[in-house]
Amino acid sequence: MRKTVDTRICQVTVYEQQALITRRGVVQLTGEEQELVIAQLPVTLLEESIRLKSSKTNVGLLGVKIERTQDTKQDSQELTVLTQKIGQLDEKKRHSQDLITLLNLKRNFVKNLSSQYMERLTRSHNPEPLDLDKIKDLMSFVDQQYSDLSGEIAQQELEFRQLEKHLQILRGQQQQLATPRTNESVKVIVTLESSVVGELELEVSYIVEQASWIPLYDLRLSATNQKIHLSYLAQVKQSSGENWQSVALRLSNAKPVLGITLPALPSWYINGQEASSPKQGEESSPMVLDQAITMPYPGTIIAPEALVGIELKPSTAQEVSTEVSQQGSIVNFEVSNLLQINSDNTTHTTKIFTQDYPCRTEYIAIPQLTNLAYLQATIANPLNGVTLLPGQVNIFRDNTFVGTAQLQKIAPGQEFTLNLGIDEGLQVERNLVERQVNEELVDNQYRITYAYRIVITNLRDDEVKVRVIEQLPISLNEQIKVHLTHSEPQTPISEKGVLGWSTTLLPKAKQQFYYQFTVEYPPEFKVIGLDI
Repeated sequence: MRKTVDTRICQVTVYEQQALITRRGVVQLTGEEQELVIAQLPVTLLEESIRLKSSKTNVGLLGVKIERTQDTKQDSQELTVLTQKIGQLDEKKRHSQDLITLLNLKRNFVKNLSSQYMERLTRSHNPEPLDLDKIKDLMSFVDQQYSDLSGEIAQQELEFRQLEKHLQILRGQQQQLATPRTNESVKVIVTLESSVVGELELEVSYIVEQASWIPLYDLRLSATNQKIHLSYLAQVKQSSGENWQSVALRLSNAKPVLGITLPALPSWYINGQEASSPKQGEESSPMVLDQAITMPYPGTIIAPEALVGIELKPSTAQEVSTEVSQQGSIVNFEVSNLLQINSDNTTHTTKIFTQDYPCRTEYIAIPQLTNLAYLQATIANPLNGVTLLPGQVNIFRDNTFVGTAQLQKIAPGQEFTLNLGIDEGLQVERNLVERQVNEELVDNQYRITYAYRIVITNLRDDEVKVRVIEQLPISLNEQIKVHLTHSEPQTPISEKGVLGWSTTLLPKAKQQFYYQFTVEYPPEFKVIGLDI
């Protein structure tokens, strides 16, 4: 005997490209059942991911088989409602057409009034003397009536066209509904070994494709520049073939592994070659093990006792309370609110949590390129914080959207830097104060001397940290020499010719930076790229 179990989705775990669906259902056993059927599952289901659990230990689950079915059905109720609506609109359309015909008859009658009046006067044997006032009144009446009727006709014709357009759309829908649809679905058949009578709760879980989520962040800098308010959001969408209605949602960055086969270690080869130093900027790549080895158990949910729980106090702006747990690099977000996500690939955004992060801000001035300063924030993810997964960051300052950035994976205890855009609170000036060409050869070399003065002014009402970056030319020819001869304040020069100063400016204060450099080259050379 076969009996169908009516199940409903009670929990969904969404991964980066898949989702783990958990269904539960209750069935009354009579002791004669040999098979239980769970029907109407989506075709995106991965057969090897199916897991079953029974509430009774004395009910044996002997095996599971999968059947793919095709149902041809017609939604007769919706078709009946649509047909009735089309009939009502057809009647309204006929009434509109009759009204347009009547209004045209009235307008033609009004149009002919003046000519009929004049014709009557000319055919009369005893014509009345012309009454100009009557003629004037007649013309005014004709003009007014003709104008009013023309307006009514135009309005009715517009409504008539709109009705036709609406009817055309509805008839297309009617044709679609009248055509029988073939729906493909999956049926799970469970073989039982039991003669138990009573209630049995059955839980089935499986992984579906065409479901995904991505992190998204809203980042707001406080007016004091001392903290960052971060909203951790998630964008979820799915077209798996079944709607998720009022479900408990879990978001995870885990990668489910299917099947029960033990992964095999790949062979690890080493070789030798002549010793040589690596090129500058190159690093040896670490060995990467097979990804399957580090993945969690196939499609399962990590037990709460195996996780390090981290509860975040909800902020007043928080819309959804979320429990966050993580184990190593795996992060799970339990969204407590029940959500409805239909299988239409529409993006649904939900807030995971909000939190304030401490930060340090610094202004970056690059006078060589621009006279504006950029604000940069270094943000600390606390040791007891949550891993921030890679995603887009929408950046706001003083409730003004300033741009987007891409956040990389940030582990607890790690710092990261974000550029927060231009800040007009700092004034940057850069002037060439010296350009001296020495036409006399010194050690058989020509020499050109350059000097720049930079002035940074803090226009803000608070103290700011500023980093000034300048760049000297880099010679690609060993016979052309570039020397930093003086800098004030003193600062070293990097291998790439970069100078940098860091300072703190009080409100309304300013500071000068000065540097001088020389370029030496043989007299037979023409220096290219030194366009100052």
